[in-house]
Amino acid sequence: MSPTNGCIQGTILDSERKPAEGVDVDVTGPGGFDQTATTTDAGRWSVRVDEAGRYTVRVDQDSLPKGQYLTDAEDADRTVNASLNANSGQIFQLSDQQGATTSEATSSVSAARVWQQFVSGIRLGLLIALASVGLSLIYGTTGLSSFSHGEQVTLGGLLAYLFANQLGWNIWLTGIVVTLLCAATGWLQDAGIWRPLRRKRISLTQLMIVTIGLSIAAQYAFQYFFGASTVRIQQGNPETVTFAGITLTVQSYVAMAIALVVLVATGLFLAKTRFGRATRAVSDNPALASASGIDVDRVIRFVWTLAAGLAGLSGVMLGLVLNGVNWQTGLQLLLLMFASVTLGGLGTAYGALVGSMIIGIVVELTNLVLPGDFKYATALVILILILLFRPQGIFGRAERIG
Repeated sequence: MSPTNGCIQGTILDSERKPAEGVDVDVTGPGGFDQTATTTDAGRWSVRVDEAGRYTVRVDQDSLPKGQYLTDAEDADRTVNASLNANSGQIFQLSDQQGATTSEATSSVSAARVWQQFVSGIRLGLLIALASVGLSLIYGTTGLSSFSHGEQVTLGGLLAYLFANQLGWNIWLTGIVVTLLCAATGWLQDAGIWRPLRRKRISLTQLMIVTIGLSIAAQYAFQYFFGASTVRIQQGNPETVTFAGITLTVQSYVAMAIALVVLVATGLFLAKTRFGRATRAVSDNPALASASGIDVDRVIRFVWTLAAGLAGLSGVMLGLVLNGVNWQTGLQLLLLMFASVTLGGLGTAYGALVGSMIIGIVVELTNLVLPGDFKYATALVILILILLFRPQGIFGRAERIG
């Protein structure tokens, strides 16, 4: 993919959510364009296009695996609006029932699907936790709910696209550099915005409004510089690995391992090191920590730096796992982050981790009965229930007001 061409691609999975290999996909479009792609052993197919416009994507139903049928077969021809320097996708679902509709295929719940979605929920929970831990630490040390934290996730994903895709950097080097750059933006934010505002004793409500404005400004800056389309960090079709009945991409397994290692390292740092204990002391009681000789401003500066770095790493991992990132990626995940830290207990890093895992699993399991992005509404329902019945969260302490 480059400014002179684009890509139409997708993945076809069978009724058991396993890759469907050898399926022919016909793509026709402007100027007599007519190409056929065949799905790989990972279920992936892709076609390069050199002209923007409307294309028709059709699955050759005679090439489907034995016993598999295209859902909504009467609507087999799909229209795609392809753009240059962008990826356009089309999803086809298969069912083991001939003549099944998409809603019927989605509603068929099996043990294999439940297991697949459960592990996908663990994956989502780990990646959300990378950002949620920082968000919770910011609230714990400053009392501020940062609505611009999602844009740190977006920044990580878009910078990874810039370095790995546009500049051709090694993906491992890209991940390290992007994490450090995002951490630097956290340091700069506190030095240039938050510490001066704290010294002026600006209220938390006013600070929260500033984070909302910063979020909006960052979103449109991303759209201006990177465009509104979804971009991919790595262009190659991801390979899948099936283990214990679970089919995930190689990037997913690697991302889960990295997230787990980083989260464990963060937990050990907070629990075992002197600076980590100081951070927890400021989170518990800033005034008492200051009276004990702890440099509260230094701790808060560190927390903003750590939180931004973790969020940037989360953006890189999510961009690889979701096979794309755009200017609104962080905004779409912000509700999940807030639900996670509220469920676990505001201001507690361990609570954010546990809350993220629960939210991730519940959201992915909801996909068994709710189609598409409706699953994210589950996080809103959980958030409301938490605030109604246990506003302090799982690990939070109930406080008396008034």
